[in-house]
Amino acid sequence: MGAADVVPGVSGGTVAFITGIYDELLGSLARIPEAAWLMLQGQIKRAWQLANINFLLILFSGILLSVLSLARVITWLLDTQPIALWSFFFGLILVSCYLVARDIQRWSLSRWLAFFSGAAFAWWITVAAPVNWGHDPLSLFAAGAIAICAMILPGISGSFILVLMGLYPTILMAVKQLDLSILAVFAGGCLFGLLAFARLLRAALQNFRDLALALLTGIMFGSLNKVWPWKETLSWRTDSHGAEVPLLQENISPWQFTDLLQTNAQLVPAVLLMLFGIVLVIGLERYAGK
Repeated sequence: MGAADVVPGVSGGTVAFITGIYDELLGSLARIPEAAWLMLQGQIKRAWQLANINFLLILFSGILLSVLSLARVITWLLDTQPIALWSFFFGLILVSCYLVARDIQRWSLSRWLAFFSGAAFAWWITVAAPVNWGHDPLSLFAAGAIAICAMILPGISGSFILVLMGLYPTILMAVKQLDLSILAVFAGGCLFGLLAFARLLRAALQNFRDLALALLTGIMFGSLNKVWPWKETLSWRTDSHGAEVPLLQENISPWQFTDLLQTNAQLVPAVLLMLFGIVLVIGLERYAGK
């Protein structure tokens, strides 16, 4: 989940879903406020068991370790091997759409409407123009709350939301340099958003599971627009280091990519990495089922 969340366009929630821990994650997060109240009353053991703290500690330790250790690697891959990286995640998300949709017991008009609504929303998110979000503590707190909601939604990337806010380079640099003044405020917003949104999402899955799964499947399907490996850059922006980075991009075919950029589209490695992503997800899903 940590490795996925570092990449703008890929959601850690997708990884949680395909590994079979999504419901347990939402349930544990939703029970944290109640557990905190029990802990204040001195019922520490009961609170610990209620919120499944062992599970959350192990999971978030893995996420944190991955973010801290892979931030540099992912940044390097995005700069030097973008087609390979996007191809792998394209295959991963594509097969995840099938696995999530498979859990829907009955497809009806309302489910299809939810699916297309989710797909349209995710598609719009992926083509939205970035804005200049503030860097003051209140803005960073709000950005953390919004981005973390996207992180636990399969298909919507929290890091891509940060890109749209214009804060992705700021947060990534703070992670690399361990800038605690920025990270502490951002983490506070993440905690607030996580606890509030987890309860809402858990209630939706408990009471309207098929409808919620159809919506989540649509969101994942629509997000494929972002992770398509071959793109033409329409406009550029200057990042915090003064380097030119893509701002608006348009998806093109591998053959158009070769003609326009006069460079190898890496079609065979890309297809192989897509297939590897598909096989990996199916393997994880079968392992999780045991």
